[in-house]
Amino acid sequence: MGIRERKWILKDPADIGKVDRLSAELGIDSVLATLLVQRGIDTFAQARSFFRPSLEYLHDPFLMKDMDRAVARLEKAITGKEKILIYGDYDVDGTTAVSLVYSYLGRLTSKLDFYIPDRYDEGYGVSIKGIDYAAATGVSLIITLDCGIKAIEKVKYAASKGIDVIICDHHLPDETLPPATAVLDPKREDDSYPFDDLSGCGVGFKLVQAYSLSHGMPFEDLIPLLDLLVVSIASDLVSVVGENRVLAHFGLKQLNENPRKGLKAIIELSNLEPSHVTIDDIVFKIGPRINAAGRMESGRLAVELLTATDDAKAADIGSQINDNNNERKSIDREITAEALEMVQSGNCLASSYATIVYNPSWNKGVVGIVASRLVEAFYKPTFVLTKSNGFVTGSARSVRGFDLYDSIESCSDLLENFGGHIYAAGLTLREENLPEFTRRIEEYVKSHITKEMSTPIVDVDAKLNFSQITPKFFRILKQFQPFGPGNSSPVFLTENVYDDGNGRKVGPAGQHLKLELMQESQPYHQISAIAFNMADSFEHIRGGNPIDICYTVVENYYRGTSTLQLRIRDLREREEIL
Repeated sequence: MGIRERKWILKDPADIGKVDRLSAELGIDSVLATLLVQRGIDTFAQARSFFRPSLEYLHDPFLMKDMDRAVARLEKAITGKEKILIYGDYDVDGTTAVSLVYSYLGRLTSKLDFYIPDRYDEGYGVSIKGIDYAAATGVSLIITLDCGIKAIEKVKYAASKGIDVIICDHHLPDETLPPATAVLDPKREDDSYPFDDLSGCGVGFKLVQAYSLSHGMPFEDLIPLLDLLVVSIASDLVSVVGENRVLAHFGLKQLNENPRKGLKAIIELSNLEPSHVTIDDIVFKIGPRINAAGRMESGRLAVELLTATDDAKAADIGSQINDNNNERKSIDREITAEALEMVQSGNCLASSYATIVYNPSWNKGVVGIVASRLVEAFYKPTFVLTKSNGFVTGSARSVRGFDLYDSIESCSDLLENFGGHIYAAGLTLREENLPEFTRRIEEYVKSHITKEMSTPIVDVDAKLNFSQITPKFFRILKQFQPFGPGNSSPVFLTENVYDDGNGRKVGPAGQHLKLELMQESQPYHQISAIAFNMADSFEHIRGGNPIDICYTVVENYYRGTSTLQLRIRDLREREEIL
């Protein structure tokens, strides 16, 4: 049901003078030099820092507004033996953040607890129930992670119970900040911290880095925490540039060389090759499993896994979470099928400019995943709504260039609460407001979306011939990792290629293609390729007909053997090209 008509846009040529100079200085292929210049890297020194990330490039955590106040309050709590509650959201970013701060502070104090709100009972962010739990258990300091930036009334409520709050968040604040002891958020307008795209876990890391720094502790003590941090960076889709690139680089190193017991269990359950885990593996295998705990059961389970110090306990919890993930996948498939049928039969709330579907019986934990699937199918801003605790609640996903958050904010008078980013958001409203919300969202999208935004695009970095994909080329290309937003895996275009006759359908429903490709002009350079959900082109390809392909070059590990593979992003049958 995926989109087939994507527009391929070849990036503008890079400055040829810069490309030639960089190619000569680094001794690399001009295509690789072009990729660097496209990324704003055009000197030897910039290339060196790009290819050799260093922990020296991390910013001083005390540059973040309120960090001194946060560290002072934390110091007072630890020395005064106050009870501290680490409070975080139930998704990957929240649970990794709680695990990171909890693991670190566990070395300094035993007066420690953590709290993950229930997705169904409490919903997103700081809850009254969570504050009541803190008060009942003798907590006098709450540290929020990946949430809290809008919790003005909740922070006041905590204060009425004699509880101070340190907020660590990375979401966009409103004009008025909560009256907390400290508000750490690099997106604060009055914050001059040099990098504002940290994950929630990243802000938590800066807090413990600041505490370590103020107590003369060696930075090396923090390195075991970086496996959690890279999982949050990859899963929360923050940009992999600047400080995040450094943290992700060393986080991957930790994840591959010496992962904590809980992550090791998940790596094994995901059938990943130990010591060869990539950002993609986190996004598609590790992250969804950690998320499944909060979707199907409780986010507490994820924290228990990620802080486990015993192999048997980690394996046991990992197995439970894996079962949760399998159940999540089954429910997700079922609801996706229902939602697709709703749109196709016209039984949805809207489908002209936005896709809006509502079923009060759907599982709240998977609506975000279903929304992403519907964007793939219809390529429109999408809202998938269900009912929970008497309210309509759900998730929204966007298309490139369309600010979903703004569209939802324009209906804020109809909503109980909402939050999120330009491309992903969550919202809650009363059922009686649903018709007006639907009408206004459709109207907003109609007046703000452009033809360009409505067309799925494949950004192509460069044209490439198969003969250029040499071992040296690939060895250097690998050093562009870790990939992610802001430093995407380069997409190449090769024209006029064909299968050697051994191509076949693979996958549980034969929906994918496994091909052995050759280029018309260079028949001796044969390369394996995988094309997900493109089986509808199989007859054309099997007939020996040529195709043009857009793809990334990946390393495929299988049973200890590494092979080079093309991962096809899109293909065109040659006859279709005028």
